[in-house]
Parts: sequence; structure tokens; C-alpha cells
Amino acid sequence: MYKPNMFDSHQHLLDTPSSTQKSQETEMDFLREEELESKSGTDIMEGQHSGDDQDPDQRPTKKKRYHRHTQYQIQEMEAFFKECPHPDDKQRKELGRRLELAPLQVKFWFQNKRTQMKAQHERCENTHLRNENDKLRAENIRYKEALTNASCPHCGGPAAIGEMSFDEQQLRVENTRLREEIDRISGIAAKYVGKPMLNFPPHLPPPEAPRSLDLAFGPQSGLLDEMYNVGDIFRTAIRGLTDGEKPMVIELAVSAMEELTRMAQTDEPMWITNSENSIVTLCEEEYARTFPRGITGPKPLTLNSEASRASSVVIMNPINLVEILMDANQWTSVFAGLVSRGMTVEVLSTGVAGNYNGALQVMTAEFQVPSPLVPIRENFFLRYCKQHDDGTWAVVDVSLDSLRPSPVPPCRRRPSGCLIKELPNGYSQVTWVEHVEADEKAVHDMYKPLVSSGLAFGAKRWVATLERQCERLASAMANNIQTGDVGIFTSPAGRKSMLKLAERMVRSFCAGVGTSTTHTWTTLSGSGADDVRVMTRKSIDDPGRPPGIVLSAATSFWLPVSPKRVFDFLRDENSRSEWDILSNGGVIQEMAHIANGRDPGNCVSLLRVNSGNSHQSNMLILQESSTDPTGSYVIYAPVDIVAMNVVLSGGDPDYVALLPSGFAILPDGLTNHHGGSGSSSDVGSVGGSLLTVAFQILVDSVPTAKLSLGSVATVNSLIKCTVDRIKSAVTPESA
Repeated sequence: MYKPNMFDSHQHLLDTPSSTQKSQETEMDFLREEELESKSGTDIMEGQHSGDDQDPDQRPTKKKRYHRHTQYQIQEMEAFFKECPHPDDKQRKELGRRLELAPLQVKFWFQNKRTQMKAQHERCENTHLRNENDKLRAENIRYKEALTNASCPHCGGPAAIGEMSFDEQQLRVENTRLREEIDRISGIAAKYVGKPMLNFPPHLPPPEAPRSLDLAFGPQSGLLDEMYNVGDIFRTAIRGLTDGEKPMVIELAVSAMEELTRMAQTDEPMWITNSENSIVTLCEEEYARTFPRGITGPKPLTLNSEASRASSVVIMNPINLVEILMDANQWTSVFAGLVSRGMTVEVLSTGVAGNYNGALQVMTAEFQVPSPLVPIRENFFLRYCKQHDDGTWAVVDVSLDSLRPSPVPPCRRRPSGCLIKELPNGYSQVTWVEHVEADEKAVHDMYKPLVSSGLAFGAKRWVATLERQCERLASAMANNIQTGDVGIFTSPAGRKSMLKLAERMVRSFCAGVGTSTTHTWTTLSGSGADDVRVMTRKSIDDPGRPPGIVLSAATSFWLPVSPKRVFDFLRDENSRSEWDILSNGGVIQEMAHIANGRDPGNCVSLLRVNSGNSHQSNMLILQESSTDPTGSYVIYAPVDIVAMNVVLSGGDPDYVALLPSGFAILPDGLTNHHGGSGSSSDVGSVGGSLLTVAFQILVDSVPTAKLSLGSVATVNSLIKCTVDRIKSAVTPESA
């Protein structure tokens, strides 16, 4: 709303005559100072002494003598002035001796010169201020004319300024801001309206950037998986958006951003902190009162609501965090334990000003728990990024299932995402809100407490994973190598290559340990939770994997000991012979160790198995162990000695063949098994553990060979024997 007094105050500042008056006085002073410059120091001194013996009211009758310096003297003093505007006594004496001038004459010349330079600077500054004053006066006149011609936007009559309340003014300003934001996003999206989607074969998805899901064997196998094994959500997403749906998506994005911001910044009674595990969950009644209509509609009766909030400080600046979240490839890589597959279907806006502010895109993703006993959650959603006026970044997701008539989806995302606030020294404060509605009936009973607690898909797991991955990335980019990390590395490049190889190993393991629409597990026997599930895949023309038929086997079971106890046992090379059958009882030696986190358990190691049999060659094992408050991993893979030497010398690790195996360790979601406090830091040190064991074994080096039942029986026996050894080693005798 216009405020007349604002322009009156501007006019008062602009019409002040002091600026012009001061400018004239400065010019007069400058003229007097130029006259002084031509006087010699002796003459000035004589004028000052003569005034002491006379009446102040009488002017001296004696005419003063003026002395002009020679051109040579002026040039020398000008040159000296450029080097030193404030000469000391010694310099003045030396300069006066050289120029045949008294030191006092030199002193007065430099004083006059400094005064002259100051006056020139002030004159230039006054000219600039006068020009700015003229511009402001003209702008003020233009605003006054606009005010006199203002009209009501509703009735067209003259505007009655000052008749509405302050609250109404604020509401109108906010309404105008929101309308401008919608218009801006609509204008950006209008570029895409009317442009048809590329025509693909009936079963072929649009091409996308190469994704680093290592379970897609060979350069074309990922595409084949999407052709023949896509889920309903992915099949819906492949069709893209119609022209009529795009404006609805833009409006939904703005509403979702507003809801996420309010939920992230509101405390009680909207959010309630669980005293047992410190997890912050949503009060459904308060949410319904605050958002009575709900932008995604009412919750279906068949779905359970899961809503939580968590906050943490991470070692990464907001710009890099936003880039990770808005790039599907980086997002799936950083959150590999949570996102088994993700892709961008369509980009409606790439943002403005060279960053992701205002970026809007449509995505699909599969969210997972590292176990074949928990079904994946498919989502078709939009992702919108915005930078608020205070500099805080926000990234929000919301499902798009309501755009098209379809049965009730098994999972949908209400406004979820994070607010990122910049902190000093490259850190960021991240507040994460995760609000989903999902069908939990297909979750195995053993994992239902974990899912209900929020440690499986909730905000705490997202934040803990992000914090852990930021530590990991900071370690990979570090140039200073600790003494304990040097080992067998000949250069920093070898250290980085080994970390890169370990990262690919972790992504490959996480992408294959859970369920997915790209592959199906087959249960070998019975219907118990700890039954072994297997699947086979062919590896062809993939330099990162050995060629042939790969058999994957996995099983999940419960242990009555804390996740920390299980994690420490499995990652320790000294206890490896107690469970690793393939090491044949050999002595395990750690050849290299790279710490990549604050916890001692977060590290990458290169192990050598010294076989006691002289006929068997020694074996190298690459291992990464990782832990955070919501879960832990111990992942390893045998590596070729020659290829590993290339990596340690800084060579390309992408051509090292890996078949990762390992363990995913999660809390069981049940608190206070052993009388623990249940605090956030104790999540992994109390209660029981849910352990998933997953192996990948090359059963035949010929990709076209048939899988024999003997190979399946061997793998089944191997994994069951490993499980029995782990149970015997970590379970108390009284259990």
C-alpha cells in the first residue's frame, strides 16, 4: 500500500540546501589553498610573526613578498610526493638541501599539496552526490505523479490512501508477492507448454543420463530392466505430464513449499518429542487444524501416516547440498541406502540467476530398507527448490498421484523435504520433514516396529544419512593425509582412487540388498523370516563386474544384542575368521586404513588374507564399514592384486571388477531391552538388532551357461553356515 509520508521524508532530504552551500564553500577554500601553494615557507613565517606585534584590527602595511618555486623544484617535490606524501624531518632536510630550499619551505609545500589533493577529492565527490541528488529528486517527482493518478484495482475509482488497517496492508502485500511468484513460475513453465514429449516405442522409457546403479549389468541391462520390469508408478511417470496438468503442478508446488516451511519452523503443539528415543513426530490433530483441506486430499483408510522431523549440522555449504538434492544421479548416490532407484522425468524449470532457485521438476523414485523383507515404496512426485528472502534454501517433494485417476497408491508423499540454513566455515543447518502415507501390511512383522518408529523411512534416517555422507565426501576431498592413513599409498591420488572404488562398492551393495521392481527374490525354503532368498543375473560387457552368471543370496534375522555390538564384531579383522568361511582360517592383515568419519568405525580398509596353505595364493579384500545412529554397514569385496596395485598408484578404479557382499545392521525399533535410556545417541547401543546378510558369487564365467541346482545349494549352505557362526559368536550363552 502506498504511504505518502515516505515521499515527504525523501523530499526533505533531497531539498536540503546544505549540499550546494558546502560545495561552494569548498571551492572558495580550494582557491585560497592554491594561492598558498605559490608562497615560500619563509614569507608565510614572516606574515605570521608580523601579525603578533600589531593590532589585530589593523592590516599590515608591509607588502608580502611571494616566491615561486622553479619548475625543477616542483617536479622533484611532485615525484617525491607520489612516493611519500608525509616525509619526516630527515627526508625534508635532505630534499631541501638537494633543491636549495629551507626544510620549512618543503614542509609547507607538502602541507599545501595534501590540502590540494583533499580538495580535489571532495570536489569530485560533491559532483557525484549532486548528480545522485538530481536523480532522487526526479524519481520523487515521478512517484508523486503516480500517487496522484492512483486508482482502485477493483472499482477503478481514485484510491483512498490511508483508510485501510495495517494488517490489511500486510495481507495485500503478501498476496501480491504470492501472485508474482505464481506468475513467474508459470512464465517459466510456459516455455514447455505445447511442446510434445518425444515419441518412444510403447514399452521404452525416455532416455536419461547414465545412472550409477551397479546392479544393472552391462551398458544396456539397466534399460532392459526398465523395459520389462517397471512398476506401475514408473510406468505412469514415463508418459510425462500433459499441457493441462502443468499449471496444476505449478500451483501444487507453491502450496507444498508454503506447507513445508510452516511445518519446519513450527514447534509444539504441531510436533511432539518421544521421550524414549528423542524422535520428533507429528501431532495429527494439530496438523488437521492447521491444514484443514490438505493439498493432497484426505488420508485413505488403507494407509498409515508416518510424519517426523529431525535437524542436524552438516559439513557442506547450502549450494552444494541443493545441487545434490536437485540432481537425480547425485541424490541416489548420496542416499544409496534409502533410494534404490530414482530419475527425473521432466524438468519444468531449471531455476534463475544461475542456481536452482525456482527449479521445478517431476521425478520418480523407489525408497527402500536394506532387507528383502520390507517392500520398496514407489513414488511419482514433483520436487521444487526455492531460496527464501532470508537466504534459507528449501527443497520440497509432494506426490502427483492425484493428477490422474488411479487406484489408491501403496505410498504417497505429503509435502516433505528440508530447509537449509547457511552457517560459518562451510557448514549448514538442515531441518528435515518427512511426511508420507504408506500401506504397511506387506512389511514383515519383524520389521514393523522399526518402520513405525521412524528409523526406517523417517526424517531421522534421512538426516543421519546426509550427515554421514557429508563426512565421507569431506574425507574424499581432503588433501592432508593422516599418519595412520599413509600405509602403502604412494600418492594422494592413490588414496582418492581407493575411496572412489569403495564408494562404487557401497552403491552396488545397497542397490541389490533390498527389494525392487528391477529384480525379484526367490525364497528357497519355507516361509520363515530367516529363509534364504536368491536371484540370478547375467554380467555382460561391464568392466566393473566379472563376466558370467552372478548368484545373489540374502537373508534377514533378529539378534538379541545391540547393533553396535554386532557392528564392532563384523568390522574387526581380528574376528573375521570366526564367521568368514571363504578366508579358510587364514590370518587377516590390514594393509591400509583410511578414516572417513568421526566415529572410529567409519573407515575404508584393504585386508590381506594370508592363507596357511602354500598352494593357495594370498587374497586381497576391500572393506568399508559405516555407522550412524539409524543403521550400520560392513561391505566388502575380493579384489585382484594387480588391479588393486593400479588403484593404489592413482589409476582409474572404474575398471576393477567387484562383486560386493556384506551386512546391513539396523535397530529393531524396540526400546529399552537392557534398561537403556533410549536417547538419540543410544539408538545403536541398546535393544536388539536386525541383521541382513547378502552375498554375491560368480557361479559361472560364461554368461550363456545354465544355472545348476548345485550352485544354488552351495550358496544356500554358505549363507546359512555364516549366519550360524555369527549367532554363536555374538549371542550370549544364556539367550
